[in-house]
Amino acid sequence: MRSSNPFMSSLTKAEGAQQGQRGASAAYQQGYQSAGEQWGQQDQQGMAYQQSPNYGAPTKASDRPMTIDDVVTKTGITLAVIVVLAAVNFMIGQTSPGLAMGLTLVGAIGGLVAVLISSFGKKYGSPVVTLVYAAFEGLFVGGFTYMFTDMTVGGANAGSLIFQAVLGTIGVFAGMLVVYKTGAIRVTPKFTKMLVGAMIGVLVLVLGNFVFTLFTGEPTMLRDGGPIAIIFSLVCIVLAALSFLADFDQADKLIRAGAPSRYAWGVALGLAVTLVWLYTEILRLLSYLNQD
Repeated sequence: MRSSNPFMSSLTKAEGAQQGQRGASAAYQQGYQSAGEQWGQQDQQGMAYQQSPNYGAPTKASDRPMTIDDVVTKTGITLAVIVVLAAVNFMIGQTSPGLAMGLTLVGAIGGLVAVLISSFGKKYGSPVVTLVYAAFEGLFVGGFTYMFTDMTVGGANAGSLIFQAVLGTIGVFAGMLVVYKTGAIRVTPKFTKMLVGAMIGVLVLVLGNFVFTLFTGEPTMLRDGGPIAIIFSLVCIVLAALSFLADFDQADKLIRAGAPSRYAWGVALGLAVTLVWLYTEILRLLSYLNQD
Protein backbone atom coordinates (compact mmCIF):
# COMPACT_ATOMS: atom_id res chain seq x y z
CA MET A 1 0.00 0.00 0.00
CA ARG A 2 1.12 3.60 -0.60
CA SER A 3 1.65 6.29 2.01
CA SER A 4 2.13 10.04 2.06
CA ASN A 5 5.06 9.62 4.43
CA PRO A 6 8.24 11.28 2.98
CA PHE A 7 10.18 8.08 3.63
CA MET A 8 8.27 6.32 0.83
CA SER A 9 10.46 8.04 -1.75
CA SER A 10 13.48 6.52 0.02
CA LEU A 11 12.29 2.91 -0.11
CA THR A 12 15.12 1.96 -2.47
CA LYS A 13 17.66 3.31 0.00
CA ALA A 14 15.97 1.41 2.82
CA GLU A 15 16.31 -1.83 0.87
CA GLY A 16 20.01 -1.09 0.46
CA ALA A 17 20.36 -0.57 4.21
CA GLN A 18 18.62 -3.88 4.93
CA GLN A 19 20.88 -5.58 2.39
CA GLY A 20 23.90 -4.21 4.28
CA GLN A 21 22.58 -5.67 7.53
CA ARG A 22 22.37 -9.15 5.98
CA GLY A 23 25.85 -8.68 4.57
CA ALA A 24 27.08 -7.91 8.09
CA SER A 25 25.49 -11.08 9.44
CA ALA A 26 27.03 -13.27 6.73
CA ALA A 27 30.44 -11.62 7.08
CA TYR A 28 30.43 -12.09 10.84
CA GLN A 29 29.58 -15.78 10.56
CA GLN A 30 32.49 -16.23 8.12
CA GLY A 31 34.74 -14.40 10.57
CA TYR A 32 34.06 -17.02 13.24
CA GLN A 33 36.38 -19.56 11.66
CA SER A 34 39.30 -17.13 11.34
CA ALA A 35 38.81 -16.01 14.95
CA GLY A 36 38.78 -19.63 16.13
CA GLU A 37 41.97 -20.40 14.24
CA GLN A 38 43.60 -17.29 15.66
CA TRP A 39 42.73 -18.30 19.21
CA GLY A 40 43.87 -21.85 18.56
CA GLN A 41 47.33 -20.55 17.71
CA GLN A 42 47.34 -18.36 20.82
CA ASP A 43 46.27 -21.32 22.92
CA GLN A 44 49.25 -23.35 21.76
CA GLN A 45 51.53 -20.47 22.62
CA GLY A 46 49.88 -20.27 26.03
CA MET A 47 50.67 -23.93 26.74
CA ALA A 48 54.33 -23.22 26.07
CA TYR A 49 54.16 -20.15 28.29
CA GLN A 50 52.89 -22.27 31.18
CA GLN A 51 56.22 -24.06 31.16
CA SER A 52 58.18 -20.81 31.48
CA PRO A 53 59.53 -19.40 34.79
CA ASN A 54 57.21 -16.38 34.55
CA TYR A 55 54.04 -18.48 34.57
CA GLY A 56 51.80 -17.54 37.51
CA ALA A 57 53.00 -13.94 37.65
CA PRO A 58 50.34 -11.18 37.80
CA THR A 59 48.86 -10.34 34.39
CA LYS A 60 46.71 -7.54 33.02
CA ALA A 61 42.99 -7.73 33.73
CA SER A 62 42.33 -8.00 30.00
CA ASP A 63 44.46 -11.17 29.85
CA ARG A 64 42.46 -13.12 32.41
CA PRO A 65 40.27 -15.98 31.14
CA MET A 66 36.86 -15.02 29.80
CA THR A 67 33.77 -15.93 31.80
CA ILE A 68 30.06 -16.01 31.11
CA ASP A 69 29.74 -12.86 33.23
CA ASP A 70 32.06 -11.07 30.81
CA VAL A 71 29.84 -12.07 27.90
CA VAL A 72 26.66 -10.93 29.68
CA THR A 73 28.20 -7.62 30.76
CA LYS A 74 29.73 -6.73 27.40
CA THR A 75 26.58 -7.74 25.54
CA GLY A 76 24.47 -5.65 27.89
CA ILE A 77 26.66 -2.58 27.31
CA THR A 78 26.55 -3.10 23.54
CA LEU A 79 22.76 -3.42 23.47
CA ALA A 80 22.36 -0.40 25.74
CA VAL A 81 24.29 1.76 23.26
CA ILE A 82 22.14 0.45 20.40
CA VAL A 83 18.90 1.17 22.27
CA VAL A 84 19.94 4.72 23.26
CA LEU A 85 21.02 5.72 19.73
CA ALA A 86 17.93 4.02 18.26
CA ALA A 87 15.69 6.08 20.53
CA VAL A 88 17.50 9.26 19.52
CA ASN A 89 17.11 8.65 15.79
CA PHE A 90 13.50 7.53 16.23
CA MET A 91 12.69 10.85 17.91
CA ILE A 92 14.57 12.75 15.19
CA GLY A 93 12.39 11.00 12.62
CA GLN A 94 9.25 12.45 14.18
CA THR A 95 10.45 16.01 13.61
CA SER A 96 12.92 15.71 10.73
CA PRO A 97 12.34 12.59 8.59
CA GLY A 98 14.98 13.56 6.04
CA LEU A 99 17.71 13.84 8.66
CA ALA A 100 16.65 10.57 10.26
CA MET A 101 16.82 8.82 6.89
CA GLY A 102 20.33 10.14 6.35
CA LEU A 103 21.42 8.94 9.78
CA THR A 104 19.82 5.57 9.07
CA LEU A 105 21.90 5.11 5.92
CA VAL A 106 25.06 6.25 7.72
CA GLY A 107 24.30 3.78 10.50
CA ALA A 108 23.77 0.89 8.08
CA ILE A 109 27.00 1.55 6.19
CA GLY A 110 29.01 2.25 9.34
CA GLY A 111 27.73 -0.89 11.04
CA LEU A 112 28.65 -3.04 8.04
CA VAL A 113 32.17 -1.57 7.92
CA ALA A 114 32.64 -2.21 11.65
CA VAL A 115 31.62 -5.86 11.27
CA LEU A 116 33.96 -6.33 8.30
CA ILE A 117 36.83 -4.83 10.29
CA SER A 118 36.11 -7.15 13.22
CA SER A 119 35.76 -10.22 11.01
CA PHE A 120 38.62 -9.75 8.57
CA GLY A 121 40.83 -7.05 10.13
CA LYS A 122 42.01 -9.15 13.10
CA LYS A 123 40.07 -6.88 15.45
CA TYR A 124 37.96 -9.63 17.04
CA GLY A 125 37.39 -8.73 20.67
CA SER A 126 38.09 -5.01 20.22
CA PRO A 127 35.85 -2.94 22.52
CA VAL A 128 36.27 0.10 20.26
CA VAL A 129 35.06 -1.74 17.14
CA THR A 130 32.13 -3.28 19.04
CA LEU A 131 30.96 0.02 20.55
CA VAL A 132 31.41 1.88 17.26
CA TYR A 133 29.25 -0.80 15.63
CA ALA A 134 26.65 -0.38 18.38
CA ALA A 135 26.51 3.39 17.84
CA PHE A 136 26.08 3.10 14.08
CA GLU A 137 23.60 0.24 14.35
CA GLY A 138 21.57 2.16 16.89
CA LEU A 139 21.04 4.91 14.31
CA PHE A 140 20.03 2.29 11.75
CA VAL A 141 17.57 0.54 14.06
CA GLY A 142 15.95 3.80 15.16
CA GLY A 143 15.42 5.03 11.61
CA PHE A 144 14.31 1.63 10.35
CA THR A 145 11.77 1.35 13.17
CA TYR A 146 10.32 4.79 12.51
CA MET A 147 10.18 4.25 8.77
CA PHE A 148 8.35 0.93 8.88
CA THR A 149 5.91 1.80 11.63
CA ASP A 150 4.96 5.06 9.92
CA MET A 151 5.27 4.19 6.24
CA THR A 152 3.85 0.75 5.55
CA VAL A 153 1.53 -0.03 8.42
CA GLY A 154 -1.12 2.59 7.76
CA GLY A 155 -3.64 2.81 10.55
CA ALA A 156 -2.05 0.13 12.75
CA ASN A 157 -0.72 1.14 16.15
CA ALA A 158 3.03 1.73 15.65
CA GLY A 159 3.83 1.36 19.34
CA SER A 160 2.12 -2.02 19.40
CA LEU A 161 4.15 -3.24 16.42
CA ILE A 162 7.43 -2.16 18.02
CA PHE A 163 6.51 -3.91 21.26
CA GLN A 164 5.57 -7.09 19.39
CA ALA A 165 8.83 -7.03 17.43
CA VAL A 166 10.91 -6.55 20.58
CA LEU A 167 8.97 -9.25 22.42
CA GLY A 168 9.33 -11.62 19.48
CA THR A 169 13.09 -11.01 19.31
CA ILE A 170 13.50 -11.73 23.02
CA GLY A 171 11.34 -14.83 22.71
CA VAL A 172 13.36 -16.24 19.81
CA PHE A 173 16.62 -15.50 21.62
CA ALA A 174 15.44 -17.29 24.76
CA GLY A 175 14.06 -20.21 22.77
CA MET A 176 17.29 -20.74 20.85
CA LEU A 177 19.28 -20.57 24.08
CA VAL A 178 17.16 -23.45 25.40
CA VAL A 179 17.65 -25.34 22.14
CA TYR A 180 21.42 -24.92 22.42
CA LYS A 181 21.58 -25.88 26.09
CA THR A 182 19.50 -29.02 25.57
CA GLY A 183 21.55 -30.03 22.53
CA ALA A 184 18.44 -30.35 20.36
CA ILE A 185 20.48 -28.89 17.49
CA ARG A 186 24.22 -29.41 17.54
CA VAL A 187 26.54 -26.81 16.06
CA THR A 188 29.00 -28.68 13.87
CA PRO A 189 31.37 -27.39 11.15
CA LYS A 190 28.90 -28.70 8.57
CA PHE A 191 26.04 -26.83 10.26
CA THR A 192 28.05 -23.60 10.28
CA LYS A 193 29.01 -23.93 6.60
CA MET A 194 25.40 -24.61 5.61
CA LEU A 195 24.21 -21.64 7.66
CA VAL A 196 26.74 -19.26 6.09
CA GLY A 197 25.88 -20.61 2.63
CA ALA A 198 22.17 -20.02 3.19
CA MET A 199 22.82 -16.49 4.43
CA ILE A 200 24.94 -15.71 1.38
CA GLY A 201 22.14 -17.07 -0.81
CA VAL A 202 19.66 -14.72 0.87
CA LEU A 203 22.07 -11.84 0.40
CA VAL A 204 22.30 -12.56 -3.33
CA LEU A 205 18.50 -12.50 -3.59
CA VAL A 206 18.35 -9.20 -1.74
CA LEU A 207 21.02 -7.74 -4.02
CA GLY A 208 19.02 -8.75 -7.07
CA ASN A 209 15.88 -7.27 -5.53
CA PHE A 210 17.73 -4.04 -4.76
CA VAL A 211 19.09 -3.65 -8.29
CA PHE A 212 15.65 -4.30 -9.81
CA THR A 213 13.98 -1.78 -7.50
CA LEU A 214 16.73 0.76 -8.17
CA PHE A 215 16.10 0.73 -11.92
CA THR A 216 12.33 0.22 -11.97
CA GLY A 217 11.20 2.03 -8.82
CA GLU A 218 8.97 -0.91 -7.90
CA PRO A 219 9.63 -3.63 -5.31
CA THR A 220 9.82 -7.25 -6.41
CA MET A 221 7.70 -10.06 -4.97
CA LEU A 222 10.31 -10.42 -2.20
CA ARG A 223 9.33 -7.06 -0.73
CA ASP A 224 5.83 -6.22 -1.96
CA GLY A 225 4.05 -7.50 1.14
CA GLY A 226 2.47 -10.45 -0.69
CA PRO A 227 2.65 -14.18 0.13
CA ILE A 228 6.16 -14.62 -1.31
CA ALA A 229 7.42 -11.60 0.64
CA ILE A 230 5.96 -13.06 3.84
CA ILE A 231 7.62 -16.44 3.17
CA PHE A 232 10.94 -14.73 2.44
CA SER A 233 10.79 -12.81 5.72
CA LEU A 234 10.02 -16.05 7.56
CA VAL A 235 13.08 -17.68 5.96
CA CYS A 236 15.22 -14.75 7.10
CA ILE A 237 13.83 -15.03 10.62
CA VAL A 238 14.67 -18.76 10.73
CA LEU A 239 18.23 -18.09 9.54
CA ALA A 240 18.67 -15.34 12.13
CA ALA A 241 17.37 -17.68 14.85
CA LEU A 242 19.81 -20.43 13.80
CA SER A 243 22.61 -17.87 13.86
CA PHE A 244 22.11 -17.62 17.61
CA LEU A 245 23.29 -21.22 17.90
CA ALA A 246 26.57 -20.29 16.22
CA ASP A 247 26.90 -17.28 18.55
CA PHE A 248 26.32 -19.41 21.65
CA ASP A 249 28.72 -22.08 20.45
CA GLN A 250 31.40 -19.48 19.79
CA ALA A 251 31.06 -18.10 23.31
CA ASP A 252 31.06 -21.59 24.83
CA LYS A 253 34.22 -22.63 22.99
CA LEU A 254 36.09 -19.46 23.92
CA ILE A 255 35.18 -19.79 27.60
CA ARG A 256 36.20 -23.47 27.74
CA ALA A 257 39.47 -22.68 25.93
CA GLY A 258 40.35 -19.97 28.45
CA ALA A 259 40.39 -17.16 25.90
CA PRO A 260 41.27 -13.66 27.15
CA SER A 261 38.38 -11.73 28.67
CA ARG A 262 38.57 -9.12 25.90
CA TYR A 263 37.16 -11.72 23.49
CA ALA A 264 33.80 -11.20 25.20
CA TRP A 265 33.51 -8.01 23.14
CA GLY A 266 33.68 -10.12 19.99
CA VAL A 267 30.92 -12.39 21.25
CA ALA A 268 28.84 -9.33 22.16
CA LEU A 269 29.27 -8.02 18.61
CA GLY A 270 28.11 -11.32 17.11
CA LEU A 271 25.03 -11.44 19.33
CA ALA A 272 24.19 -7.81 18.55
CA VAL A 273 24.44 -8.41 14.80
CA THR A 274 22.05 -11.35 15.04
CA LEU A 275 19.61 -9.55 17.35
CA VAL A 276 19.40 -6.52 15.06
CA TRP A 277 18.85 -8.67 11.98
CA LEU A 278 16.14 -10.69 13.74
CA TYR A 279 14.38 -7.60 15.07
CA THR A 280 14.28 -5.86 11.69
CA GLU A 281 12.92 -8.96 9.96
CA ILE A 282 10.22 -9.49 12.58
CA LEU A 283 9.20 -5.83 12.34
CA ARG A 284 9.10 -6.07 8.56
CA LEU A 285 6.94 -9.21 8.73
CA LEU A 286 4.53 -7.55 11.16
CA SER A 287 4.22 -4.58 8.81
CA TYR A 288 3.22 -6.98 6.00
CA LEU A 289 0.63 -8.71 8.16
CA ASN A 290 -0.90 -5.39 9.24
CA GLN A 291 -1.28 -3.87 5.79
CA ASP A 292 -4.83 -3.01 4.75
